[in-house]
Amino acid sequence: MNKKTRFSTQQIVMIGLMAALVFIFSKFRIDIPSPLGKTGIHFGNIMCLLAGMLFGALPGGLAAGIGSALLDLSDPSFAPEFWITFLTKFAMGYVAGLLGYQACAQGKKAQVWIASACGAGTYVVLYAIKNVVMGHLVKGFAWQVAFAETFTLKVPVSAVNGVIAVICAAILVQLLAPALRRAQLIAA
Repeated sequence: MNKKTRFSTQQIVMIGLMAALVFIFSKFRIDIPSPLGKTGIHFGNIMCLLAGMLFGALPGGLAAGIGSALLDLSDPSFAPEFWITFLTKFAMGYVAGLLGYQACAQGKKAQVWIASACGAGTYVVLYAIKNVVMGHLVKGFAWQVAFAETFTLKVPVSAVNGVIAVICAAILVQLLAPALRRAQLIAA
């Protein structure tokens, strides 16, 4: 009974490694004070995009989602939303991988930049939706206040995070992919 599994041992290890890097890089943050709650710039999104583009949509999405969800679980103020974070960060890594994995393998630089931007953009949109809905349903804000909070505070910070992540991830992919290919850690 030799059943083929979805992921090889090497892929599982790489998902775990990238999830750990997402967790660690997300810890490096610059907090931005706000009377409406915690916000800040962090570097975990770089690893979310990188995971998708280097290892593919599903492995990248899992690494991004797991690493980010574990970070949320380590902080009581974010823990209740860990499952939402898993879904939104999964989508970020998945989209980057869906659009950028082949481009990375083929060395197509422009497509890597586009994939990186689409992954980050996906996250910003989902993050905005989450904040508006949570602002209204959980915090009890009127819809107008939830929109105002989201689009004056949360989205601009998330967009800056996204721009930093796009630039760094697209450059890192181009630097790391050849070495990882030679080491047979990613597809040729």
